[in-house]
Amino acid sequence: MTTTPLPAEGQPPASTPDGLFPAAVEDLRHRTRDFIRSTVIPAEPRPGQALNMDVRRELAVAAREAGVFAPHVPVEFGGQGLAVEHWSPVFQEAGYSPIGPAVLNAMAPDEGNMHMLNLIGTSDQKQHFLAPLAAGDISSCFAMSEPHPGAGSDPSALATTAVRDGTGWRITGHKRFTSGATLASFAIVMARTGPSGPGRADAATMFLVPLNTPGVRIGAPIHTMDKYLPGGHPHVHFEDVHVPDSAVLGEVGLAFKYAQVRLGPARLTHCMRWLGLARRSMDIMLDRANTREMFGAHLSQLGIAQEMIAQSVIDVETSDAVIAKCAALLAVDPKAGAALSSVAKVHCSEAVYRVIDRAVQLCGGDGVSDGLPLIQYLNEVRPFRIYDGSTETHKWAIARRAASGRRRAVDSGEPFLGTARIHEGET
Repeated sequence: MTTTPLPAEGQPPASTPDGLFPAAVEDLRHRTRDFIRSTVIPAEPRPGQALNMDVRRELAVAAREAGVFAPHVPVEFGGQGLAVEHWSPVFQEAGYSPIGPAVLNAMAPDEGNMHMLNLIGTSDQKQHFLAPLAAGDISSCFAMSEPHPGAGSDPSALATTAVRDGTGWRITGHKRFTSGATLASFAIVMARTGPSGPGRADAATMFLVPLNTPGVRIGAPIHTMDKYLPGGHPHVHFEDVHVPDSAVLGEVGLAFKYAQVRLGPARLTHCMRWLGLARRSMDIMLDRANTREMFGAHLSQLGIAQEMIAQSVIDVETSDAVIAKCAALLAVDPKAGAALSSVAKVHCSEAVYRVIDRAVQLCGGDGVSDGLPLIQYLNEVRPFRIYDGSTETHKWAIARRAASGRRRAVDSGEPFLGTARIHEGET
């Protein structure tokens, strides 16, 4: 297959006619679009059913042959080498099918773990964890959330501990909502390694823990309304788990800093994938509106349906715009990009839900049946308003940053900066 080489970061080739993306990115987007529609959509399970793992493996082989597998992974690890600022158009095409991201190995939590391993992993860690993960030979999970009163929306409440024992570390704790853990080969575990307290940014460390390590136990599953994430969301118990010093990911005490490296892009890629599914839902809605007659006219000619369609177009386009801005910022200023990802996450999770809900409503009885996939799509995206930080938690953080940014502007003697420094405030 002849493909256009992807651009190196900062050195894009000739752009597409509209100037939005380099030509090579547009080429990958079109090939991903064709692959999803021609190969993945015909293999989708019925609404509410999980993707058969044998089917997933067969589709992954086909994705490699089509040159669309692992778009975000560096070429040296078998991916397409797409720069973060160009992920969105390709991830949206993958997300047009609810199983598309998993087939392309661009699904959470693996996608976020690959990104972080590539940025801060050692050569040995990349060889033993990133390489097989990028190839799709294994899967992973990210163990941060804990039962109350442990870490949830407030990561400073981290209760899992890791204590030095002379030959490494011993990890003890209880994690919950550890997405993907049932099928995972290893976990990236957040554990407290220093004193707790307000402002203690050096209190936690990340560890790479194979899930077959003695003392690791997969606990009870948490049954949720979403069905398409492989591996579920179970409890995971770490009972005096010994790991060597080589298990430390990055540096001791910097887990909260690294979490932002991972969570900012991971929030955004969720937005990208679900926006693709919103586009699919809008297509279903428009097909119904253009063919269903009511009161002597097609639905698309009735004012109330036109209002629903127009609002959905607005939601899709504004989501696309904030994703693009955040992705561009992440490429040049990861800290500010991570802050803006809170805005993107809130806006997109709410907007995507509205789009799919309108599609269900406009399709009437068929919208809530399994004759159309819409109601399952709604079940899939509803948890996103909670996962990766609830809408309310992010709004709290957004407001704090805005107030802090404004104070900094006034104190610096430049009181007319508007929102320019919103994302330079408190994190």
